[in-house]
Amino acid sequence: MQLTLNGRAALITGGSKGLGLAVAKAYAGAGGHVAIVARGAEALARAEAEVRAAAAPGGKVAAIAADIATAEGCARAFAEAERALGQVDILVNNAGTSQRGPFLEISDALWQADLDLKLFAAIRLSRLALPGMQARRWGRIINVLNIGAKAPLAASAPTSVSRAAGMALTKVLANEAAPHNVLVNALLVGIVESDQWVRRYAQEQRAISWEEWKAEQGRAVPLGRIGKAEEFAAMALLLASEQCGYVTGTAINVDGGRCPVV
Repeated sequence: MQLTLNGRAALITGGSKGLGLAVAKAYAGAGGHVAIVARGAEALARAEAEVRAAAAPGGKVAAIAADIATAEGCARAFAEAERALGQVDILVNNAGTSQRGPFLEISDALWQADLDLKLFAAIRLSRLALPGMQARRWGRIINVLNIGAKAPLAASAPTSVSRAAGMALTKVLANEAAPHNVLVNALLVGIVESDQWVRRYAQEQRAISWEEWKAEQGRAVPLGRIGKAEEFAAMALLLASEQCGYVTGTAINVDGGRCPVV
């Protein structure tokens, strides 16, 4: 089965690195038009070049610098994506970092920042994207969460709480948008090789190589290894494609079997 997007236009947040960049390259290679959004201009420029190199002939690629943790940033990012691509058929709410710690040590400011970036950005961008998708009777929204949304651990707040709210948002939007042929799903990440894990490796300052560290992390995964960003992107491509037109309201674990909840 060959997955194609046939000129569908996608807006991907957190698109300059890691999972977002992998999804952008997969979409561009499958014939989609792609707008990536992130805050860092330098990383965006590098990512734009990678996505253009992966794009099918005729594919449009746009890089948009915006802070989607704010209402103004969401509005600007969406408006620029529409100007560059003509419309937004696919929205991938991927932006976010892993903020977690003991509950009593988490300040109101950190709670609010986490909710603004992970939950309110998805709310605001979905609110902007849905009218056009509904009018055209075709759309896809994919919320990138993590397995903590289903199985939160101790000291996993605020991320696990924000992600659990994102899973509830996914189901609400799926039920409301289904009559308009707009599909809304979530992908729950386990340990997948990305910029986030590279940063964690650097912060630990261990006297082992990156490959040794990855192997160590993979021991906690039933498959015995951490995932690849390209494997995650393949699932995101399937959900965005015509071939996956009867799947909505789901929260799919992309975790090598690590989550104890199906």
